[in-house]
Amino acid sequence: MRYLMTTKSSSRTPDESLFAEMGQFIEELTASGALLATGGLEPDGLRVTSSDGEITVTDGPFAEATEAVVGFALIEARSQEEAVELARRFRKIVGDGESEIRQVFTQ
Repeated sequence: MRYLMTTKSSSRTPDESLFAEMGQFIEELTASGALLATGGLEPDGLRVTSSDGEITVTDGPFAEATEAVVGFALIEARSQEEAVELARRFRKIVGDGESEIRQVFTQ
C-alpha cells in the first residue's frame, strides 16, 4: 500500500546533526524500497477553485506559517501500522511538529 506523509514545520532548527540523521533515514528507506519520493514544498503555492463553472486561481500563502505543509514523502508500506512507525521515526529525528499520513489509492 502506498501512503503520502506530509509534514508541517518543526521546532528543530536544521543543523549538521539533523541533516546527517535525515540522510541516514532516507538512505535506509530508499535501500529497503519503502521510500518512493520525497521533497520539500514551496511555502506559497497557488489555489485553484471552481464554482458554478468559474475557475479562480489565487496566489498563496494560505495558512499560518506553522500550519503550512513544508514537505512530503511517498512511501510503500505493508500496513497502516508500518506507515505510522515510519512517521514516528521521522518525527523523532525532526522534533516537535505535526505530520499526516494518508493512504494513496491507485488504479
